[in-house]
Amino acid sequence: MKRLLVAMVAIVAFSAPSLAAETAKTVGQAPPSFYLAQDTSTLKCQIVEAQPAAGSSMKVIGAAHATKASAETALKADKTCAK
Repeated sequence: MKRLLVAMVAIVAFSAPSLAAETAKTVGQAPPSFYLAQDTSTLKCQIVEAQPAAGSSMKVIGAAHATKASAETALKADKTCAK
C-alpha cells in the first residue's frame, strides 16, 4: 500500500508541470516594427517596416515604433524631414 502511494505521488509530481497552462508564444517572428527613414539626398522621410540596410541612401531617424500610428506621429513631429 505504501509503494502504491509513493508511486502515485511520484506520477503526479512529474506530470503536473506538463499540465500547466502555457501562454501563447510567437515562434520565429519578431513583433512588427516601423521605422522613420530619411533619404539622405532629398531629406524626405517615409515610414518603412524593415530597417534600412547599412550603406544605403536611407538612414533611420529615432527609434523603432511598435505601431504605424506612433510612427506617423513621429513623422509629423520630426523637424529634420523635408515637407
